[in-house]
Amino acid sequence: MERQDQGTRLGVGIGWRPEIADTVEALPGIDWVEVVAENICPGHLPPSLLRLRERGALVIPHGVSLGIGGADRPDPDRLAALAARAEALGAPLVTEHIAFVRAGGQLTASRALEAGHLLPVPRTRDALRVLCENVRIAQDQLPVPLALENIAALIAWPGEELTEGQFLAELVERTGVRLLIDVANLHTNRVNRGEDPARALDELPVESIAYVHVAGGVEKDGVWHDTHAHPVTEPVLEVLAELRSRVSPPGVLLERDEDFPGAAELAAELELIRGVLDAPRLVGAGAPGAARPGPAREPAVRRQAAARRPQAPSAEPTRAAGHGPVTGTHTTGTSRTAAPATTAVPPAAPALPEGDASGGRPASKDAADAARSGLALAQASLLEALVAGGPVPEGFDGPRVRVQARALVAKRAGIVAKVAPELPRILGGGYRPAFVAYAGRRPLHGGYRRDALDFAEHALVHAPLTPAQLRELTHWWQDRTDARPPSLATRIARAAAALVGR
Repeated sequence: MERQDQGTRLGVGIGWRPEIADTVEALPGIDWVEVVAENICPGHLPPSLLRLRERGALVIPHGVSLGIGGADRPDPDRLAALAARAEALGAPLVTEHIAFVRAGGQLTASRALEAGHLLPVPRTRDALRVLCENVRIAQDQLPVPLALENIAALIAWPGEELTEGQFLAELVERTGVRLLIDVANLHTNRVNRGEDPARALDELPVESIAYVHVAGGVEKDGVWHDTHAHPVTEPVLEVLAELRSRVSPPGVLLERDEDFPGAAELAAELELIRGVLDAPRLVGAGAPGAARPGPAREPAVRRQAAARRPQAPSAEPTRAAGHGPVTGTHTTGTSRTAAPATTAVPPAAPALPEGDASGGRPASKDAADAARSGLALAQASLLEALVAGGPVPEGFDGPRVRVQARALVAKRAGIVAKVAPELPRILGGGYRPAFVAYAGRRPLHGGYRRDALDFAEHALVHAPLTPAQLRELTHWWQDRTDARPPSLATRIARAAAALVGR
């Protein structure tokens, strides 16, 4: 597949999910959609996506399992799968996350662990060196440009050397990769890690933005949960206004993954987003080379953003070579007759030679290998604490790590409930406590369908079941494993062994 015109303008879009496929098709003014890459098969695209493509809507695959921020080099099979989806969809680019999702294995001579979640990469020079090499490997294997997303994080790595904006700026400068900026994640990191979104936007190369994510969340006990299951809040729209004051992004997308509202509510959220994007940009009123927002359709959001934001620094932040703002026009569907000027999806900057922390000299292979090995050990240690009951590594905030561990178990339980809805129906109110007891020291292994079967077998042995629950769960497990369930004697022996091992 040849690389398409890199001046593609996306407009306003929404995340396509099977649960709201009909609603997405009926929404007015949808220029493009994004689909979770792992949820589609290139040879059997959902009819809804095919109809959207026939109408001229772009479809962009968004990967969640590559783990490009991990210590291992990108898996060739995962890259091939992502490339195949880009080919099948005729996508102008593909996107992934700056995150790690697995650790351990050959690099650490320890068991391989899966997080089932996007976890933050330490913002250090060594981690950046590893990430840059991984990005170059991915770029060489993908048929279209790659854009990477900043993630939300509950925990921070000790000893970080760069801010988020600096980390992203250096990544772009070294590799020419594009950015997918999630403004909801910037807000999440403001609440959870005390990081200022305005500072991050001042430091990162906004001209390299391919598109923007906007999503909802909720704050509980001082922690912001990036749920993608709640309405977009005003603070998130404020961050979008901050970004809009610096650049007109080529595209903005609304994400929703759970508790889907009706069409009217989704349409209203899209209109809030358009209101921020439609606000006039006043050239020369903000950061150098950018423009400040004028009055907006949502005046409270914009007034608060303008009042909160400090004066931008006078020095020009580092920018990637070959990038510069390009203005133009776009439309967002038949319901709209005018739209703000916008930049095109920028061309990838030429990759620069990777240097060491001292300033541009090529890094030796020994140094690169040492960086990868050190990152592998650090990520494996953290993941052991998060999913396998291991000790909290030195330097981490223990309570935060434990909160993150509980959140991972809750997410895992929710996914298993979707994969095997019979399990929460059979177990009723005992499903969650039984799953927490199972998952505490049983890391995810072999995917969520395997996880469901393993949990069911664990529940047969350890969970307090009524005779009816025991009978129904036994039949469910037997039907899916084509094996005899553990006998009463086996269950008693296993339970006794578990008590002795405590």
